[in-house]
Amino acid sequence: MTRTDASTGSGHATGILGLGLVTAAAVLALDQVTKAWALSALWPPHMPHPVMPFLNWRLGFNTGATFGMFSGGSASGVWLLVGVAVVITAWLLAWMWRTRSRLEATSLGLVIGGAVGNVVDRLRRGAVTDFIDAHYAGWHWPTFNVADIGIVCGVALLLLGSFRPERKAAATTGADG
Repeated sequence: MTRTDASTGSGHATGILGLGLVTAAAVLALDQVTKAWALSALWPPHMPHPVMPFLNWRLGFNTGATFGMFSGGSASGVWLLVGVAVVITAWLLAWMWRTRSRLEATSLGLVIGGAVGNVVDRLRRGAVTDFIDAHYAGWHWPTFNVADIGIVCGVALLLLGSFRPERKAAATTGADG
């Protein structure tokens, strides 16, 4: 059975779902390829490899959640974080299934691809592989990866999209935009 847009009878909704799923797959693939590169090229861990005055490649492993919170590295902690990520990803997929917005589908795809990329790391290694070290004047942002970029950009796009005038108008009139 194919999902269609009820108002037009076209495959519009299926195309939007496909856009979100392709976005998620692209982020996941790029994330895994770049992490494989980092694992093979950036040894030993924690040694900076300067790229620009404000950017280093620096291999690290995050056993915790966002920005290293809850890091302990225990197997039960890994499974808890994986379980939470799976539940959130399922919720985001259900949201993506219902959306009729290309921006929303793309945003959700970015978040889902990033979340799945980090879950794959946790299942493979018990920790997320990070390697992008942004810094300025001795201050370093927590090391991150392509999955994290996908998640942050996806959430930012969802927030920005929520302020679109046509979305607000659609919400007040009961129409879907």
